[in-house]
Amino acid sequence: MLKSFLFKHMDNSGLVIFRIFFGLLCFLESVGAILTGWVKTNMVNPKFTFSFIGFEWLQPLPGNGMYFYYAVMGVFGLMVMLGYKYRVAIISFTLMWSASYLMQKTSYNNHYYLLMLISSIMVFMPANKYASLDAKFNPEIKSLSMPQWCKWVIVLQLFIVYTYASLAKFYPDWLNTTFIENLMRNRKDYPVIGEFLQQKWFHYILVYGGILFDGLVVPLLLFKPTRKFIFIVSIVFHLFNSFVLQIGIFPYLALAFTLFFFEPKTVRNIFLKKKTLYEDSQIIQPKYSSFFITLFSIYFLFQIGLPLRHHFFEDDVLWTEEGHRLSWRMMLRSKGGTISFRIRDVETGETTRVNLRNYLTDKQKRRIATKPDVIWQFAQYLKEDYKKKGINIQVFVRSRVSVNHKPYVTFINPNVDLASIEWNPFKHSDWILPSKQ
Repeated sequence: MLKSFLFKHMDNSGLVIFRIFFGLLCFLESVGAILTGWVKTNMVNPKFTFSFIGFEWLQPLPGNGMYFYYAVMGVFGLMVMLGYKYRVAIISFTLMWSASYLMQKTSYNNHYYLLMLISSIMVFMPANKYASLDAKFNPEIKSLSMPQWCKWVIVLQLFIVYTYASLAKFYPDWLNTTFIENLMRNRKDYPVIGEFLQQKWFHYILVYGGILFDGLVVPLLLFKPTRKFIFIVSIVFHLFNSFVLQIGIFPYLALAFTLFFFEPKTVRNIFLKKKTLYEDSQIIQPKYSSFFITLFSIYFLFQIGLPLRHHFFEDDVLWTEEGHRLSWRMMLRSKGGTISFRIRDVETGETTRVNLRNYLTDKQKRRIATKPDVIWQFAQYLKEDYKKKGINIQVFVRSRVSVNHKPYVTFINPNVDLASIEWNPFKHSDWILPSKQ
């Protein structure tokens, strides 16, 4: 019965138009990273980047190589949009974007992760079967339909994202508007709306409206009587986030996802008026159907389980950061910190303070103060750097952190030699001092 449901065919208008929007957004994200200076700040200027642990071998190309790298990704985005050599283009973009995502975490944004996941899913989609150059040059592949799983994998992925985003907001500093108030205070100088954003009543609307929107948007989009209403709300919600919070392409990608919730006939009537509407509901099970179902079942079990891992670590994830990434904990807290590194020559006992300017960019210095894994990685980097000089060192850290503008508290145990510590992703790092906030 499950196979009959997943491989039952439906009109593919939603997927076709989504491919066009998705490819365009991939292009804009790639080219925009160059034009806004993001590539320069995060990939070109740093002497080295803080990659995801285990992916240290992924480092930016030397010189101006990363400009070329992102330009090529932009080309692949355009190819996806046009449906030209689609499979090659989407696989190439997915691999390149995933590599760029894993090679640096100084700039971390949930939509970078989401883009990696969606582009990976799009690899399996028959998104080039209509309104594409592939279908024009090879009419044999042209099709008016797609299996229903193409819709439901996107719906399920979005449900996971939004549900965890909603649940993560149930903590005191969100519910009492502390975080939102601090966030909006930094936007006081915005023209026209700056003062409006400081209103307490508006903060409560953002706080509880955010919880309700994230928790209900997918069910309300699936329910036909509420679909148009929540779509209008989505436009307002995401455009507000785009203009006020400035979070890149995510608001527009989120709006593009709504194509999978509207009736194919509606999408066709708006965007593909010359297209014949598919209404046959034929069930076509490919030979690899069982493997396909198993693959996506494992994928979604992983997606459901990964955001829960912070519950298995000691202390508050807002403080320790353990289990924070890849968990849809979006726009939840602000952190500030101060940090200094001291190295001790094991042979002479001499202790000196590290001048971070000799190693890190300004942005990296701001990030390293509050991220335990980044602190540990830099300690390892210092150890290897001095080892090349024939010097065996210990690395000690003095760090103080504030969460949501609360008083600064000592973050890292200053008596622990981080250079001698092994990283264990499945165990709490006890050199992170307990939260007192």
